[in-house]
Amino acid sequence: MNRAVITGANRGIGLELSRALKAQGWSVVGACRKSSAELDDLGVEVVTGVDVGSDEGATVLADALKGKTVDLLINCAGILQSNSLDNLDFDSMRAQFEINSLGPLRITSALLPNLHDGAKVALITSRMGSVSDNTSGGQYGYRMSKCALNIAGASLAVDLRSKGIAVALLHPGFVRTEMTGGNGLIDAPESAAGLLARIDALNLANSGGFWHTNGEELSW
Repeated sequence: MNRAVITGANRGIGLELSRALKAQGWSVVGACRKSSAELDDLGVEVVTGVDVGSDEGATVLADALKGKTVDLLINCAGILQSNSLDNLDFDSMRAQFEINSLGPLRITSALLPNLHDGAKVALITSRMGSVSDNTSGGQYGYRMSKCALNIAGASLAVDLRSKGIAVALLHPGFVRTEMTGGNGLIDAPESAAGLLARIDALNLANSGGFWHTNGEELSW
């Protein structure tokens, strides 16, 4: 049975990705700081104490998966905190970098011994990290952290190619979740279905691409 590891699995898109992959017959490992009743009810393996913003959190997950093969790693954990030019909260911005940018790189590095030739890594990013797509400004911490994640993903695609591991950078859409305060254009199950379709289509030939959940290729 194929094994998928999903960070931020206790709610929102991560929870729906866990639900969908479980329904497809995958062995799912839901990683999070604290579990939720919804995640517990899925009947998947849950690893708590995984704060992707800390080295200790990555070690917790690596220790739980020691000796186990991982076929798919989805780095979904993230935070969104508003920062305008009139409200440049640099502590908030640093926290977003730690979790949104360094977190996925930290987790991917920690699980490299588990990933094999043919495995896939998905980074849930945002089109708000696109420089050319930025026409509205603002959201400094979130935009900058997702832009940094995009370049990290592009480097991972290069560095992991020789190991046979493909990498995708995926925008989930504007999704109605707790993180967006219930605002959005689509619901989490629809977003998750599109994300999994993009992951299914991922291979070494298109590794390093930046896609919308609807299949649109996004600009950098």
